[in-house]
Amino acid sequence: MITVRDLATGDREAWQRLYAGYGEFYNTPLGDDKADRVWAWLMDAGYEAFGLVAVDDNDRPVALAHYRRFARLLGDGIGVYLDDLFTAPEARGSGAATALIGRVNDIARESGAPMVRWITASDNLDAQRLYNTLAAKTTWVTYDMAVK
Repeated sequence: MITVRDLATGDREAWQRLYAGYGEFYNTPLGDDKADRVWAWLMDAGYEAFGLVAVDDNDRPVALAHYRRFARLLGDGIGVYLDDLFTAPEARGSGAATALIGRVNDIARESGAPMVRWITASDNLDAQRLYNTLAAKTTWVTYDMAVK
């Protein structure tokens, strides 16, 4: 059985294993400096990003999600942005991702945010099959510009 809880200080090793797997999936290696920085952000209650883990019956983290609130200026309110979502390969199909997205949805509702937003790679078809059952795919195209 999968349950979702807030990321806790004792989760560091399991979180780093999962987050490194997420980085590998997207060909973005997770070095120690980046891991230390992101972990510090997630453990800082005053920082804008928060972490969740889906855990198995032994309270072992098998999936993670990072989220934050964002201003929806034209939408006249706030939304919740799901930054990162990753399930360990051995836990895929367990309901962990659905449970994490469900918890982020609950957090959005509890905070008065009318929507949760996230992106995924265009070739991540397995994730898209799940996402298509939970949310509406938008028509927006995303751009990244390197700062010069």
